[in-house]
Amino acid sequence: MSARLDRIDLKILRLLQNNGRLSNAELAETVGVSAATCHRRTQRLFEEGFIGAVRAMIAPRKVGKGALAMVGVVLDRSTPESFAAFEQAVAKLKFVLDCHLVAGDFDYFLKIRVGDMEDFNRIHGEQLIALPSVRQTRTFFVMKEVVDNAPLDF
Repeated sequence: MSARLDRIDLKILRLLQNNGRLSNAELAETVGVSAATCHRRTQRLFEEGFIGAVRAMIAPRKVGKGALAMVGVVLDRSTPESFAAFEQAVAKLKFVLDCHLVAGDFDYFLKIRVGDMEDFNRIHGEQLIALPSVRQTRTFFVMKEVVDNAPLDF
């Protein structure tokens, strides 16, 4: 953690992480600083990359994306070029929520939201296995989301 973050900065981060809709006035009052000071601090936290973005968390089922799949991907070769080509291509796929380079049996793990199994089957056949250098995929369908997108503990 950066030495440039004091207790007020940390409190601002925690509060915004739990409720990104807090107004600057509400935030300032809660942390005990003026609105101008709070605004400056929050802007600095954005500018220095401590806060990447503020966005709404949409209920997936409400928008027809109730099925969640985790997909392990193995590439056919482990070269910087094959990793770069895969990463560039997967970053363009709107249904991929997360993509992580991992150690172990897979090269990458993808978190994918789709409408249902039929939707996933179509996407898998048309787009996932067509990604550059993909040799194998293994899919795990999530039966229950126990913890999802929990706030960071700091």
